[in-house]
Amino acid sequence: MVQKIIGVTELQRRFRSVIDDVAKGRVPYVLTRGSRAEAALVPYEEYQHLQALHEKEVGFELDRLLERMRRRNANRAAEEVRKDIRRARAEVRRSSR
Repeated sequence: MVQKIIGVTELQRRFRSVIDDVAKGRVPYVLTRGSRAEAALVPYEEYQHLQALHEKEVGFELDRLLERMRRRNANRAAEEVRKDIRRARAEVRRSSR
């Protein structure tokens, strides 16, 4: 997929045509300020796809961490684990105040 690069000032001048390129032509744009890329415009379907991938990745990471916790806590009593969880929650609450 070919992307286009456009400065934010130029984007302001050509907003309608750029949005048409993105939405109808499915052309992604990289938005620059000065010479630095700062944002991207992509078709909404592509954005949804990226969000779904991110959520799946987060889910995989959570599954991996849960499995690691299960292995580490395999020899500990359930009540001991619950106490650790209560202490951790209390600590998080104190630190977020």
